[in-house]
Amino acid sequence: MRVADSEIVVVPHTHWDREWYLPFQRFRLRLVSLLDGVIDRMEADPRWRFTLDGQMAAVDDYLEVRPERRDRVAALVREGRLAVGPWQILHDEFLSSGENMIRNLELGMRNAAELGAVMMVGYLPDQFGHCAQMPQILKLAGIEHACVWRGVPGRIRTCAFAWQAPDGTAIRTRYLPEGGYGNAASMFEEPGEPGGGAPAPGRVAGFAAAMGRWYPHGGPLLAMYGADHTAPAADLPDRIAAAGSAMRLDTLAGYFAGEDPSVDGLPRVRGELRSHARANILPGVISARVRLKQLMGRAERLVERYAEPLTALWYAGDARTFLDLAWRRLIEVSCHDSVTGCGCDETAEQVAAHMAEAEQLGRAVCDLVTAELAASAPLGSHLVFNPTPAPRTGLVTLDIPCEGEPGLVTGDGRPVPVQTLEIAPTVLDDAVHPASELPVLLERVYGRVLFGQEIRDWAVSHRDRALTFHVTSRADVPFDIGAVREALRDAEGEWRVRILADPRRTVAALVEVPPLGLTSVRPVPAARAGNAPVTVPVTVDGNALDNGLLRADVHADGSLGLRTPSGRVVEGVGRIVDDGDLGDSYNYAPPAHDRIVGDPLTVDVRPVRAGPLVAVLDIVRTYRWPASGDLEAGTRSDDEEHVTVTTRAELRAGEPFLRLRVTFDNRCDDHRVRLHLSLPRRAGSSFAEGQFAIVERGLRAEGGFGERPVPAYPASGFVAAGGLAVLLEHVTEYEISGSGQEMALTLLRAVGHLSRDRNTYRDQPAGPQLATPAAQCRGERAVGMAIMPYDGGRPGTEVLRAAEAYCHDLLTAAGYGHASVPAPASREGVAITGDGVVMTSLRPRDGWIETRMVAECAEPTTAVLRGGFTEAVRVDLRGRPGARLDVHAGTAMLALRPWEIATVRLRAS
Repeated sequence: MRVADSEIVVVPHTHWDREWYLPFQRFRLRLVSLLDGVIDRMEADPRWRFTLDGQMAAVDDYLEVRPERRDRVAALVREGRLAVGPWQILHDEFLSSGENMIRNLELGMRNAAELGAVMMVGYLPDQFGHCAQMPQILKLAGIEHACVWRGVPGRIRTCAFAWQAPDGTAIRTRYLPEGGYGNAASMFEEPGEPGGGAPAPGRVAGFAAAMGRWYPHGGPLLAMYGADHTAPAADLPDRIAAAGSAMRLDTLAGYFAGEDPSVDGLPRVRGELRSHARANILPGVISARVRLKQLMGRAERLVERYAEPLTALWYAGDARTFLDLAWRRLIEVSCHDSVTGCGCDETAEQVAAHMAEAEQLGRAVCDLVTAELAASAPLGSHLVFNPTPAPRTGLVTLDIPCEGEPGLVTGDGRPVPVQTLEIAPTVLDDAVHPASELPVLLERVYGRVLFGQEIRDWAVSHRDRALTFHVTSRADVPFDIGAVREALRDAEGEWRVRILADPRRTVAALVEVPPLGLTSVRPVPAARAGNAPVTVPVTVDGNALDNGLLRADVHADGSLGLRTPSGRVVEGVGRIVDDGDLGDSYNYAPPAHDRIVGDPLTVDVRPVRAGPLVAVLDIVRTYRWPASGDLEAGTRSDDEEHVTVTTRAELRAGEPFLRLRVTFDNRCDDHRVRLHLSLPRRAGSSFAEGQFAIVERGLRAEGGFGERPVPAYPASGFVAAGGLAVLLEHVTEYEISGSGQEMALTLLRAVGHLSRDRNTYRDQPAGPQLATPAAQCRGERAVGMAIMPYDGGRPGTEVLRAAEAYCHDLLTAAGYGHASVPAPASREGVAITGDGVVMTSLRPRDGWIETRMVAECAEPTTAVLRGGFTEAVRVDLRGRPGARLDVHAGTAMLALRPWEIATVRLRAS
C-alpha cells in the first residue's frame, strides 16, 4: 500500500501525570475541568472518541469529585467510545516491584471492567524504559498488544516489532515514532480553515510521509493526538470529517481491534528496553531523592512478604480492607512521576507520606495477626515468623527477662544460641520528694504504664516513707492507681520514690524457623538451656571480622578486604567517592571542571560487637567536600564542608556476606556520593535482579538521541559482576566503571532543579526549570547493603538465597499469654523450593491461598510446593483457572521453563 493511500487513525487522548511539577490536588482540579468538557462533547456528538491514557487513576480521581457522573462515564465506556484501563496508573517499571506491577494491572482491569470494558492494550506511553518481563506479564493477563515509546533500540526501523520476555513469551508491540504519544499534535496546531476546517494538507502530508517509512507493509497510520494535561481541539470531529476518508477518529482499543497479534516475521527484541537511541529514558530518576526508593522498598516488602503471608497462613479473620488500602497506596506512588522523585518538592512530600501510610497499613496487619498468635505464647517468650518459603536459621534481637547469664529454648525444648547485646538498668529512678509533690508524681502513670513499662507491683511504707513501683515489659496482674493514691493520702515529710525494673537483657539469638512458619522461644536460666554452641562463632581480631565463611579486614584507608575459605579475595571494598552533579532530577551531569574527593582525611576503626553471633566494627572517615556547585562556571565551590562518614561493617553467624550501612550528614549541594567496590576480576557485563528476572547488561548503553547514554542502571534485589554480588534493600543505581574493574553504587544524588534547560547530558528539557531545594537531600542519610563474593558469571541459587535472607529478616512478637501457658511448638506454613525458584507473593484469595513464583534461572527447573493443602491449580493474572496440579501428601510439583512466572492457588478440602 502506498503511503498516500494509508488511512490515518487519529486517537484523541490526554497524557495525565497524576502528580508532577504540581502536587496531586492542583493537577486534579485541571483534570476535573478537562473531563467535564470531554464528556459533555462526547455526549453531544457521537463521532467523538477518547482514550484516557491507559490508566484508571484518572477516572477514579475524577469520579471522586463528580460521583454523579459515573453512569454517564460508564455509558461511554460500554459504547466503546471512551477507552479506559488496563492499568490503574502508569507506573515506573524499574522503581516498583514486579508484584506491584501485577497488582497495578489487576486493579486497573477490575475497575475498568466494573465501569463497562477494559482497553486490552498494554499502553506504556511515557515510562522511562521497560522491564524485561513486561511481555510475559501482559500475556498472562490476556493482553496481546503492547504500545511503547521510550527505550526502543536503534535497530528497530518499523512501527511493529516482537518484544520477547526472557521466558520466550513474545508480544506484538507498537512503537510510537516521530514524537511518541503526541506524534500527531502538529497536524492540529492550527485549523486548515477558519471555523474548524480540515488539517492543513501540508501538515497531513508531512505526517503521512514521516510515519509511512515506519509502515513498510502499509496499514493504518496511528496518529496519537494529545499532550500532557490537555484536551484535543473541541471541533476535532469536524476537522476529521473535512479531511475525508483519509482520516478517522478512534480509540486506541479501536485501532488495535483489527490488528493481528501474530509476531511472525517481525523484528525481535529480547528483554528490557533501555536504549537512548530514539527517546530520552532519563536514567537519573533512579538515584533522585534516594529516600523515596528506600521508603518504597520497605513498604512493598512489608506488605508483600510479611502482611499478606501472615494473613493467608495464620489468621482466621479478614484483613482484606487494610491490605487493599495498602496496595492502593503502593500502586499510586509507583507512578512514573512519583516514586521517581522528578516532581516538585510538594509532590515528593506527598509521595513519601503515602509510602509511609502503605508501610503503616502493612505493619498494622502484621500487628493484628501476631497479636492474636502471641496470646498463645507465655509472657516473656517470643514468637518468630519466617517470611521466606524455605527453612531458615536467622538472627533475631529479643528483649528478655533475665538475671545472670541468659538462656533460650524453643517451644520444642531445643537450646538456642544467645549473645548479650545490652543489659538494661534495673533502677530507673530513685529520688526524694516532699509529700506535697506525690500527687503530681503519680500523674506520670498512664493507665498502668510508667517509664515505658507496665506496673506489676507497688508498695507504700509509711514507716520508711518510701514508695516503690516494680515495672516490667508486660504485666498480667490488676493495677489500680486509686489504691496508690489512697495509700498515700496521709503522707507527710520527705518521701523516697523508687522505680525498679525487672532484670532484662537485649540479646541476639540464632533461631531456626520452618518455611513461612512459626517458632517460639522462651527464656530459661542458662544452666537449664543446655549446651547451645555456635558451630562457627563470629570473632573480632583487631580490625578484622571473621565468621568462618567470610573474613573482612579493614585497611588503613578505611576500605575492606574480603577473603573466603575457598580462596576468593576481594580488595578495595567500600571506598567513598564524592563528585559534582550540575544536572537535575532526570539526568546526572558532572561539572566541566570537577573536583572528585575519594581520600579520607582521617580513619578510625571502633569495635561495637565482639561475637559470637554478631560482630560489628564502625569505620569512621572524615572528608572535606565542596559545599556546592557553580553552573555558570562549570565547577564546584572552593568552600568546603567537613563531613564524617561512618560505615558499619557487620558479620553474622552463618551468613556468607558482609553487611554494610553507610551514614553521614549531608550538608552539601550539587553532588553525588557513591560507594566503590573493586571487582575480583575484570567484568565484561553485569547482572541485575529486577522485576521477575536477572538481566545481563553490557558496560555501555546505546545512544543516538539527544541524551548522553550513561551506563548507570537500576537493580532491585542484587547486582553482580566480576565475582562480587551486592545485595540490596531497595532499588539502587549502579555502574561498572574502570573498564570493568570496579562497581560504583549511588548512595546520594543531590540536585536543586526538577529539570534544567541547560543540562550537558541532555539536549531537551525534561520538564519545567523548577527549583527543588529539598532534592538536595540535606540531613542524615543512611544506606544499607551487603557484599558477597561468589564464583562469577550469571548468579545462581547461592546468590538468590543470600539476597532473600538479607532482605527478609525474621519477624518477632512478644508473647503475652499467662505464664502457665506452654510455649507453642514450631509450625510450618507453606514450603516452596527448587533451584532458582523465587516466591514473590502469597496471599488469601477468594477462599484459596494464592502464591506466585518465578524461575530466575537459565535452565528448566521444578518448583516443589509443600503444605497442608489437597488442591492446587494454576491461574492466570486475572484469576482464570488453568491446569490442575497433582497433589500427593500435601505436596505438588510444577515444572517451570527458564524465567517463567507461575501463579498457583492452594486449598485444603
